[in-house]
Amino acid sequence: MANYKENHYVPQWYQRRFLPNDGEKKFRYLDLQPESFLDAKGVKRQKKALQRWGTDNCFKQTDLYTTRFGEWESTEIEQFFFGRVDREGREAVEYFDNFKHPSADSDAFHALLNYMSVQKLRTPKGLGLLAEQTKLRGKNVVLLALQRLQNLYCAIWTEAVWAIAEVGGAATKFIISDHPVTAYNRDCFPQSEMCRGFRDPEIWRNGTHTIFPLSPTKALLLTNLSWVRNPYGSAKRLRPHPNPLRPAMFNFTGIQTGRHLTEIEVNQVNFIIKRRAFRYIAAAVEEWLYPERHIPSGHWRKLDDRYLLMPDPRSVSFSSEMLIGYEGGASDAFDEYGRRPWHQDYSDKTRHDREWRTFHRFQGEYARLFGPKRRGIGFDFGGRERNEDSPEFHQYHLDSERGHLSSFAKPRRARRAAS
Repeated sequence: MANYKENHYVPQWYQRRFLPNDGEKKFRYLDLQPESFLDAKGVKRQKKALQRWGTDNCFKQTDLYTTRFGEWESTEIEQFFFGRVDREGREAVEYFDNFKHPSADSDAFHALLNYMSVQKLRTPKGLGLLAEQTKLRGKNVVLLALQRLQNLYCAIWTEAVWAIAEVGGAATKFIISDHPVTAYNRDCFPQSEMCRGFRDPEIWRNGTHTIFPLSPTKALLLTNLSWVRNPYGSAKRLRPHPNPLRPAMFNFTGIQTGRHLTEIEVNQVNFIIKRRAFRYIAAAVEEWLYPERHIPSGHWRKLDDRYLLMPDPRSVSFSSEMLIGYEGGASDAFDEYGRRPWHQDYSDKTRHDREWRTFHRFQGEYARLFGPKRRGIGFDFGGRERNEDSPEFHQYHLDSERGHLSSFAKPRRARRAAS
């Protein structure tokens, strides 16, 4: 019989994805802030930081989601609300872990977004931040707010550029933390104001990336389109149309696959996950818990020197408007930042022209750094995009970095599926 009072804020089904199919089913579970205690002789000692625990004991807190009204208590949030989120989320995570173009499962997309948004809110860190931001007091009202705001992050992530990165041949695999939907902003250092206590850099900040490991060998990387178009400004600035509580559009063909991370890059991702954890991290292999031993620098901004979490900008189209046609003749339109035709900044030409220049400059810089072979490819309407640029197209990108733009490519309108 299920015990709904023992609440795994990182669900066990998700944890099991990071354990080997064969052998011992236990994590190396590291407490980043081990408590101190007085022994029988009154000597102050520290509890053991590293444990070998199964999923039943990891990322768990008793009565975290239990609500109480006087002498009456309820576990319905754990049983029914998180039960539904986890059931649908489990299938969605599996779908995207095995994602291949031209698949386009809208149910899996919605389920994944809802699961990730709830997962970001349901951890001790997430609940602490929610209480801080809403100024609500008491666990009962915070848990009710979580249910009302369960899709808080969905619109922003919908409009992000999606990339699924693979470990490839690296021996190190992805770790998980007690706050597994991880935010990284190169201008928000772990001890900066935006990262202290329960806080994370908000995903609607221009340069904030979202990291979500799908399995030991694959991770979903989400990047704001405005940052891909212009990664040279302030990463703390708000992205265009940052309001998260609204409809948004998604394009399955834009999902980039085929990115293979090096050993150093996997450890850099794990280092970010570790530094943004609240207290606990876990891995199947002990050495993976210490990524700082295997990276050139732990300097927060230097982690992004070679655009660690960026999609390949050469595989990102420069679309400015999304048009939808419905049965019966009705139609609708959004610009690339989710604004509607009546919005005052709809299809802002000044921003559009500026981003056109910086986007091509970034494509050129990326081509110079990594060569003609693309590090992520999408799926165009005519079929699979090229995975390597021709010498002529590669030279075009190199010229673009120096500001020598031509009419080789022009901005275009795109038809996308509604979310």
